[in-house]
Amino acid sequence: MKIADLISGYEKFKDTKYKKYEDKFIDLVKNGQKPKVLFIACSDSRVDPTLITDAAPGELFVLRNIGNFVPPFAPDDDYHATAAGIEYAVSVLGVSDIIVCGHSHCGAIETMYTKITDINLVHVKKWLQLGLDAKNYVEAKLGQNIDHAKRLELTEKISLLFQSKNLLTYPDVERRVNEGELFIRSWYYHLETGELEYFNTETGEFEPMLGCEG
Repeated sequence: MKIADLISGYEKFKDTKYKKYEDKFIDLVKNGQKPKVLFIACSDSRVDPTLITDAAPGELFVLRNIGNFVPPFAPDDDYHATAAGIEYAVSVLGVSDIIVCGHSHCGAIETMYTKITDINLVHVKKWLQLGLDAKNYVEAKLGQNIDHAKRLELTEKISLLFQSKNLLTYPDVERRVNEGELFIRSWYYHLETGELEYFNTETGEFEPMLGCEG
């Protein structure tokens, strides 16, 4: 896709989709956004939260980063984009659900099983450390007993549970979860089929979303 294609796409948006949601956009400007869901997804261009969920404007507060990782709470003077987004969604917007959504063929997960040789990727190397707990867990539990593709898929899924655990290090997240005001959910999206799975806390397994009552 070239820049000209994006401009053409904007023209189509203005003529069609904007008109469809024009009243909605005006209402969102007048009354502000009131999303109920914080959706943490990967920056992968093949993953589009609003497309997957068919969400309308104003319904999702979306955070995207490499690997859909959640850094643990760190009250220091550094810059924390993902952490700031989490705090804002939970403490200001008052979302009732947080979805951490991973996906198949995740480059971040696959890269953890290789060695980064490009010296310019200093921030990428540091960021990928947020997925090491999942990698180490899979390797310790399964060793070499599964093929590489299955190892990657399991790491992608297990990582979601570790990222959800990191969410609980944020004071307001932990408080609201304990008070029953906030729910954390782990979803897994299959790029090849469009199938979506969710982690069932009762069975301890990822299960098909279709037929799930929420």
